[in-house]
Amino acid sequence: METIYRTWAETVTAFERRGLPQETYSSLDEDEYILHPGHAVLAGSLWLDDHQYRRRNPWIKAGGRPEYDGIDGAVTGYVIDGDLHVEGNILNLDYGSPSLIVLGDLKVANLVLAGTSRLLVQGDIEAETFVGTSTDQHVGVLGDLRAALAIMWDEFLPEVGGRLRGRVLVPDHLDLDGHGLVVEDPAPHAGLSDLVVPEVLIADGDGAGDDLYLVETGLRYEHMIDRMVRGLPVVRGGRTVAPLEELPPRQ
Repeated sequence: METIYRTWAETVTAFERRGLPQETYSSLDEDEYILHPGHAVLAGSLWLDDHQYRRRNPWIKAGGRPEYDGIDGAVTGYVIDGDLHVEGNILNLDYGSPSLIVLGDLKVANLVLAGTSRLLVQGDIEAETFVGTSTDQHVGVLGDLRAALAIMWDEFLPEVGGRLRGRVLVPDHLDLDGHGLVVEDPAPHAGLSDLVVPEVLIADGDGAGDDLYLVETGLRYEHMIDRMVRGLPVVRGGRTVAPLEELPPRQ
């Protein structure tokens, strides 16, 4: 895929040309970004984890500069100047990871944000499963967020300009209305077991443990992540996609 390295000033020019409000990108690091001009389609999955996994990302190699070839050369972020369609999954499980800015719509099988990547989408996000569990992230979508299942944990809340359409799981103390999130559940009377595959549900008699990170939701968090890494769906009727090569160490 074509890659162009842009200074922060050049990156801001691209934002302004697209009509992206300044307050939406003010939290980004003011550094050089990797720009992909126009729409992008990625057949596989995408790690948003530095440093060892960024070499698998399709925008690193083309036109790369020498200081980005070494393990110490961090990538600030990727800007897609149009829509981004990832046929597989996007996962960020690590800290110190690059940002992803999509100046259009983002369509992906599953999206997991559990590290520190910042995600900014000017249009809509469409995913089967959307997971956010880190308070160190900033996620903004100016359009709608559509996901069969959206999990927001550990005080994680995205900024959604439109509506959040799907089943949403949040801690009991979190008031979505108070945060201005408009939620539309297309199947409000369906049980969780009707929405997700049995392998990620906590079974009767299971005790607390490392895999029960989201025990309050009734879901096995590590089982969910493992299935996504292997390219298996979490929601019923979800797609099987190309697997990621390996799971990075948890922080």
